[in-house]
Amino acid sequence: MDRARAIAKLTAPGRKYELQNVCVNGNEVKWFVNAPTSLRQLISEARCEKTFFVYNDERYTFEEFYQRASNLGRRLIDDYGVKPGDRVAIGLRNYPEWALAFAAITSIGGIVAGLNAWWESDELEYGIRHIGAKVAIVDQERLDRVKLQSGLDFLTLISVRSEPCDRATPIDQLLRQHGELPDIQIEPDDDAVILFTSGSTGHPKGSVSTHRNIIAALLSQELDLAVLATIHGGAPKGQSKPHYPDAALLGMPLFHVNGLLAVLLTSFRRKRKTVAMYKWDPNVAVELVEAEKIVSFVGTPAMTGDLMLAAQKQDKDVSSLLAVGGGGSARAESQVKGIDETFKNAKPYTGWGMTETNSIGTSIGGEEYLMRPSSSGRVSAVLELGIVDSDDNFVKAGERGELLVRGTSVIHKYWDRPDSSGDFLEGGWFRTGDIAYLDEDGYLYIVDRLKQIIIRGGENIGCAEVESAMLNDPAIIEVSVYGVADQRLGEDVAATIYVDREVDVDAIRSNLKLKIAGFKIPKHIRVTTEPLVRIASGKIDKKTIQKDHQKLLDLE
Repeated sequence: MDRARAIAKLTAPGRKYELQNVCVNGNEVKWFVNAPTSLRQLISEARCEKTFFVYNDERYTFEEFYQRASNLGRRLIDDYGVKPGDRVAIGLRNYPEWALAFAAITSIGGIVAGLNAWWESDELEYGIRHIGAKVAIVDQERLDRVKLQSGLDFLTLISVRSEPCDRATPIDQLLRQHGELPDIQIEPDDDAVILFTSGSTGHPKGSVSTHRNIIAALLSQELDLAVLATIHGGAPKGQSKPHYPDAALLGMPLFHVNGLLAVLLTSFRRKRKTVAMYKWDPNVAVELVEAEKIVSFVGTPAMTGDLMLAAQKQDKDVSSLLAVGGGGSARAESQVKGIDETFKNAKPYTGWGMTETNSIGTSIGGEEYLMRPSSSGRVSAVLELGIVDSDDNFVKAGERGELLVRGTSVIHKYWDRPDSSGDFLEGGWFRTGDIAYLDEDGYLYIVDRLKQIIIRGGENIGCAEVESAMLNDPAIIEVSVYGVADQRLGEDVAATIYVDREVDVDAIRSNLKLKIAGFKIPKHIRVTTEPLVRIASGKIDKKTIQKDHQKLLDLE
C-alpha cells in the first residue's frame, strides 16, 4: 500500500484519525474529529497508575503528576490571580516541575512562556517583559540572573530547587496544598504556549501556539507512525513490539519545540514513561537507555551522533531502542547509516519542522530514510507545502525556491511583533525562510536559508542579535556574523570585525558573556582593519565574507 492510500484509509469516516475541514482565522484547515479540544483534556485523559516522569531517583505516576499539577493550578488562581490568557513564564532545566508548571498553567487557561534556560540576564529580562509575564517559575540559576535585573523588580517569582529567597515562594510550599482545578472553558483556538525562536532581525520572537495547533501536531505525528505501520503491515521492517513499557529519553530542553511536543506531550498521548536528564551527556544517556529500557530518543544531529559514538564505546545493552529521531538540522549521510548499524533494533528517523509549525512538517524514517538520507521526507497529513520564486509564484517539482507551509499546526502570530506580519501570507501560508525543492514523489529537500539564522547543534541563532551585541564594543566599527561548518554541531558561530585599533579577541568574548548566551558567542573571530566588503546596494556582503572565512578555517 502506498502512502496516499494509507492516509486515506486511516483518516476515513469512523476511523481513529478521521479528518474534517474546519475554519480557523478565516482559512479552511484539516482537524482530527476525535482529538481532545484542549491541552487540559489531553493531560486529564492520561491519568493512570503507570509511571510518567523519571528524574534521577524521583518517579511519578500520571495520577500523582495530575494531582500535583492540580494543586499548583489552584494556587496560581487563588494566590497569584492568574486568569485565562495571563502569561506565566517557565525558566527551568528539565526538572519534573517544568512539566508540572506546563500542565497547571495550560489547564487553567493560562499561557505558558517557555524561557530559554541558556539566556543571560538581559535576555531573560527582554523575554519576560516582552510577553508581559504575570509570574515566573524559575530554578536557582535563572533566579540568580533575574535578581540582577532591576527592571524585573515587579515580577512575582516561584522558585524551584533553590536556596531560600525573599523574592520567591518555593514551589514545594504550593504543591503541598491540595486543590482541585476549577471548571474553566478552554476553546481549541485559545492561545496556549509561547516559545521563543531567534529572529533574523534582532530580538527573539515569541511564537504563539493555540491548543488546536499543538494537538494537531501531536496527532499528526501519531498518524505518520500509523501510516508507516500500515504500509509495512505492522511494525517497520526488522522490528517487533517490545514486551516492556514504552519509554522516551528526554535530552532536549523543554523550552524547545521538539523536547516539549515530540517527547513530553507525546508521552501524555501514549501514556509512556519519560526519563529526563539534568543536561546532555551521551555516556549517561547510554546508561539510561539500558537501565530504563528506553524505546525512543529524539535529538539534534549532534546529540544523536554523540549517542551513537558513546554506544559504540560502551558495553551497554541498548537493544530496547527502536527509534532514533532527529530534527533541528540535517544529519550527515554517514550518521544515518551509522545509527542503523550501531543500534541493532533501532531505525533512524528525521523530518523538517519549525517552532512555528509545532515541530511537524515532513517526516521520513527506516528503509525509506536510508535510501534518501538527504531528504526531509514527505508532508504531514494536516499540512500543505509550496515552493515559490522571488515573485511568490509557485514553481514546479524539482525547482528551487522559498518553502511555504500552511495547515492546522501552523501558528497565526508572533507575540507583539507587527514587524513580522510579512511572514504570514494570504490563504494561511507561512514563509519559512528555507530554500528547498520538492521532487516528483513529494520528498522535500532543504538546500539553503533565506533568513540570517545559524543553526548550531539544533539551536537557532539570529545573526543580527549577535551583531548588535558585538557593536556595543567601542573598538568594533563594523561586524558581520554568520555560520561556518562544524563537524559535530553542523554549524558554529563566526564573525569578521572591522576595527580601528588593536583588540583582544578573548576580551571581546568575555564582554559578550554579559549580554548574550554562551552558545551565541562567536567561536571564530576574524579581525580586519579595512571596512567590510559590500554589495551594490551598500549592504555588507555577508556571503563573500563567510566564504573567505570558511576557506581560512579549512586551511587550519
